[in-house]
Amino acid sequence: MNYKKFIDKKIKEIREIVGKEKAISVLSGGVDSSTVTVLGHRALGSRLKTIFINNGLMRENEPENVVKVFRKIGIKVEVIDAKDKFFKALKGKIDPEEKRKIISDVFYRDVFKKILEKNRVKFLLQGTNLTDIEETVAGIKFQHNVLKQIGISTEKKFGYRLIEPLIELRKDDIRKVAKLLGLPEEIHQRIPFPGPALAARVIGEVTQEKIAIVRKATAIVEKELKNSGAFQYFPVLMEDKATGVRGGKREFGNIIIIRCVESIDARTATPTKLSWKVLEKITKHLTNEIAGINRVCYDITPKPPATIEYI
Repeated sequence: MNYKKFIDKKIKEIREIVGKEKAISVLSGGVDSSTVTVLGHRALGSRLKTIFINNGLMRENEPENVVKVFRKIGIKVEVIDAKDKFFKALKGKIDPEEKRKIISDVFYRDVFKKILEKNRVKFLLQGTNLTDIEETVAGIKFQHNVLKQIGISTEKKFGYRLIEPLIELRKDDIRKVAKLLGLPEEIHQRIPFPGPALAARVIGEVTQEKIAIVRKATAIVEKELKNSGAFQYFPVLMEDKATGVRGGKREFGNIIIIRCVESIDARTATPTKLSWKVLEKITKHLTNEIAGINRVCYDITPKPPATIEYI
C-alpha cells in the first residue's frame, strides 16, 4: 500500500465532502482518532474544530495529556466535560452490549449532537476502522462508533454526516499512516484503547468508584508492561469478590484480571507469555497500592474463543 497516496486521497476527499463548511473531529488520544484529526486539520485547517469529550471513563490525566500532545503539533483541542451524563445513563446497567449502546447513545444523542448544534457544524470526522465494522456487523460486539454500517443514518437521526477516512484500514496500517503524518511515537505506537474506555474493563454496573479502581490499576499495568512489546495490555475489575487476608483479618475484596496479548490487527490474539517475575511485581503493586484488591489473575485465553476486551 502507498501510504502517501492514501493520505493525499483522504485529504482531498475530506475537502470535497465538507466544501466551504466546517467539521468537528472528536479526539480520544488513540491512534485512530489522532490520525483522523491530523488528516482533517490538513484538509480544513481552521475550519476543523477538535474536541475531547471527557466522559469520566478515561485513563489518569488523559484530557490534559491529549491537549498537551496536540498543542505541540499545532492543533488546539477543546475539552468538554460530560462525566455526569455518562454515569447517570450507566447507573444500574450490567449487560455488556447494553452498556456499549448506552455509551454510544449518550455520546451521539446527548453530548455530540448539542455540540454540533451549538457550533452549527454538519460534519463529523471519526476514526472507525475495518475491524470495528467487521466485529459489529458479525455480532461479536457492538462498537460504539459503527452506525451507518448497521443501518443507522446519522443525517436522519442526529442531523450530521459522518466522514470515516480509515474504514478500509486495520490497526497496523493506521499506525503507518499516523507515523507518516508526523504524529509522535507515543501516539502512533500507543496500545489500543476501547471506545467505551474503562467501562469496557468493569464487569457489571459501571460506577465512579469502580472506574477509580480500574483507572489506578491501568496506570500500574501499563507502566509495568510498556516495554513488553505486546499488542495490548490492561486490567479488568471483576464483579465477584474474593476472600483474602490483610493485617491478620479476613477481607472480602476485589478481583483484578490482567490481560496481555500479541496481535497485529486485533482479529486474532494470543496471550503473552509473561515471566513469573513480572506477574509477581504487578500483583504486588496492585494489592499493596489499591485498597480492596486481594486477588490478581492472569488471563491466558486466545482470541478466539475470547475477545481481547472483556466488555
